[in-house]
Amino acid sequence: MEEPRTTNRGPIVATALDVKKAEAINSLLVHAIDILPSKPGDIIRPFALGLWNEIRPLLKPDMSVMSLRRATSSFLHSKQYYFACAQPDSMRHDIAGNPIEQLSDEDRLAAQKRLTALRQVQAKPTAPAAEPKSPPPPTLNKAELIRASLLGGRKLSDRVAR
Repeated sequence: MEEPRTTNRGPIVATALDVKKAEAINSLLVHAIDILPSKPGDIIRPFALGLWNEIRPLLKPDMSVMSLRRATSSFLHSKQYYFACAQPDSMRHDIAGNPIEQLSDEDRLAAQKRLTALRQVQAKPTAPAAEPKSPPPPTLNKAELIRASLLGGRKLSDRVAR
């Protein structure tokens, strides 16, 4: 059984997917922000409360706020980010990546609950494949329909069998 990631395992490092998500955020900004990982193996740092108010003004003029919200949300709702927040010694960081305060117990517990929910979703067996449906009855062309009506609704196969 896998040990829960809520015990102190040290810093949680970014995967290649986490770096792609961080690059997506940075591509929307006038300059990259240091709190985000730049390569796999960099540390995932929980954001300080209210950091959005510092990131939002950095949005490039031709980019939509909704795109930035979605990109940021994708990063903040990743499993690695939740792992980082669930650690007993996790700290919140400013936009430059400097630690400023420890995560509250409530925030840490919320991250642990979210991880548990993600594990349960992953552990659910996939729905069994639906049994193949029987093939639909063959479609009759116009001549066959006329022939069937003239034969009094008897099947064509009955006529052939005689």
